[in-house]
Amino acid sequence: MLELRGKLDKNTSLYLGLLGVVIFIAVWWGLAESFATYKSPEDMVLAGLVDSTALDSLKKVNAMGQKVYPLLPRPDKVFKSYASLWQDDQLWHHTLRSIWLNLKGYFWAIIIAIPLGFVIGLFPIFRGLFSKQVDALRYLPLSALTGLFIIWFGIEDQMKIAFLAFGILVYLLPVVVQRIDEVDDVYVKTLHTLGARNWDTIKQVFIPAVGSKLIDDIRVLTAISWTYIIIAELLNRAGGIGSLIFTKARQGQIDKVFAVLIVIVLIGFIQDRIFAYMDKRLYPHKYETIKTKSNGDIQIGILLLLGFGVLKIMQEIFWSAGSEIFNPIVWIGCVGALLYILYGEFISKNVVKNV
Repeated sequence: MLELRGKLDKNTSLYLGLLGVVIFIAVWWGLAESFATYKSPEDMVLAGLVDSTALDSLKKVNAMGQKVYPLLPRPDKVFKSYASLWQDDQLWHHTLRSIWLNLKGYFWAIIIAIPLGFVIGLFPIFRGLFSKQVDALRYLPLSALTGLFIIWFGIEDQMKIAFLAFGILVYLLPVVVQRIDEVDDVYVKTLHTLGARNWDTIKQVFIPAVGSKLIDDIRVLTAISWTYIIIAELLNRAGGIGSLIFTKARQGQIDKVFAVLIVIVLIGFIQDRIFAYMDKRLYPHKYETIKTKSNGDIQIGILLLLGFGVLKIMQEIFWSAGSEIFNPIVWIGCVGALLYILYGEFISKNVVKNV
């Protein structure tokens, strides 16, 4: 296990992972206890935590006061706070709102970055004109631009989506150009030898080659996207996880702040797994040599799911009053696409067993 770049078997990896979680929680618990303080009964009365009529009885019961965790809450207190977050603070509503804003920011960043990156990466005139500016965008301090985005888009959701899309765009656009440069010239020259036109080369070489690598780059940007959406939601505080974190921090409810942070980590992990799954199913040649019809079924299901998401975004832009009509259609379509994906997975497992 101490060998350089050594490999662990599946069981060992699982046991070590569980042990790591236990060690992490134990260290967390120990640090929380080390930072804990005692608040005297008088302080609790002044803070409104205890009714003044109960002061005498409180002194008799606990002369030291109540143990509090002002800097780092214990793990058990964090997990107990989820009940209150769910019932009183509508955690599910804030979470869904942030996820939807995140997806819309991703959508606009990808829609802009991919065509623009292809134009700059493929045509020398545009590369000469704009490549230096594109590379320089990565050095912008995006958090300092929030004032400009408020001036341009106001303080509503449009500003948050635009800020998030721009935050992803400045990293994604140079990556698209880089991925185009990494395409092997052998494939391009082969198609030119066969008499292919520029569009045929783009369609048959560059789009598949860049797409198969770009999805990994989009996965990496998941963490960046959540950083920027939290910053954007702090500005208006009209809802979302960022707004909830700010409110609970102002109220001194540190256990709830940590609970919401754990939710963000879980969402990011789930997003990462979804992107990994899409990569494996949309580009199976990277992972397996057997191509079955079920792969095509799964790809159709994934594309349908993405398509209904895009339709919902377009509906909110061009027909905002039609949500009551459009939402059931989108939900039915998404459920149908998921069932189609599950059907493809079922067929795929049977095919693999029979091979």
